[in-house]
Amino acid sequence: MKTYTAKPADIEKKWILVDAEGVILGRLASIIAMRLRGKHKPTFTPSMDMGDNVIVINADKVQLTGRKREKPHYWHTGHPGGIKSITQGQILDGAHPERVVTKAVKRMLPSGPLSRQVMTNLRVYAGSEHPHEAQQPEVLDVKSMNKKNTREAY
Repeated sequence: MKTYTAKPADIEKKWILVDAEGVILGRLASIIAMRLRGKHKPTFTPSMDMGDNVIVINADKVQLTGRKREKPHYWHTGHPGGIKSITQGQILDGAHPERVVTKAVKRMLPSGPLSRQVMTNLRVYAGSEHPHEAQQPEVLDVKSMNKKNTREAY
């Protein structure tokens, strides 16, 4: 018995549309990361970009449970005393709320050159409009996959 290894000509990419409204962030990110990587396909090959192109809409309406809206993100400017922080709630309420979803998905992928290539297949939009109608994306209903995906934030 031989192990199957996909060739670049064998890879078939689809376009997937995901509505993030009311969905828990971590559960959404893990599903998107699996789709981007291609692990849902029986022909999965770890060294190839097998995944689908994923479009996420309504990223500003994603749910965070517990006190995760108050969780700070730190970075350093490189200057003495230059530590900065911002909370996830401030990011979601700010000008670029799609960055919360993008970062969550990026952190669920293994780091390396393949991960950076896979991340180019992700498109996240804060509103319900997206410019990819010509690709005729299939709708992936994350809400109906599991009842825990949409529980209320407490």
